[in-house]
Amino acid sequence: MKIPDTTTAAEGGATVGRQERRRRKLHDHLYDTAVGLFVAHGFEATTMEQIAEAADVARATVFNHYAQKIGFLEEWGTRRRARVAGILGAQHAEDLPVDDRLRRYLEEMADLNIGSRAETSVLMDASARYGRLLQDPSLEVELARIVEEGLSRGEIRAGVDCGQAGELLAMCYFSTVLRWVREEPAPFDLQARLRGALDIVLTGLLAGREDTGRP
Repeated sequence: MKIPDTTTAAEGGATVGRQERRRRKLHDHLYDTAVGLFVAHGFEATTMEQIAEAADVARATVFNHYAQKIGFLEEWGTRRRARVAGILGAQHAEDLPVDDRLRRYLEEMADLNIGSRAETSVLMDASARYGRLLQDPSLEVELARIVEEGLSRGEIRAGVDCGQAGELLAMCYFSTVLRWVREEPAPFDLQARLRGALDIVLTGLLAGREDTGRP
């Protein structure tokens, strides 16, 4: 019986790991290059050829990573949600009451937008015009999950449609940010506006104090 060559297998695994790291590094380089060009020249005016030239790669390489230019917009949204999820996870926000947890989520999203207003202005607007910003359910699914967990703990009023609540919160977030980015200078305090909108929505979501036992 021949014993498998475990050394070769291990080396092969290491090779795959290196290849994946190189692929990820190139993917990140293309993403960063594209976002920089979008901010500098606008999304519509930037071509895949320009992205390839600025990244110093072949045009086909860009298409291997992003089949369409809107793929950069979709990844921009995905990265932002992942960043917020990581921040809240490190803070153990899942242990907070549902209203505080929703506030923390929107606060972190607002902080990202405020900290990169130029980038947000270009990419959020482009996502609304050319992407699937208002059709992509990713944000509403995440918010609906938070509402559903609150419902399971008795913090949300019985009978609330968690999916509809997530949709409402997501649309509120997007419409507020789009109004905020389409004027220069910023027409209002984004954090305060989102807090106010959430307070209105929570009035319909939260169970009565006598139901939760909270003061």
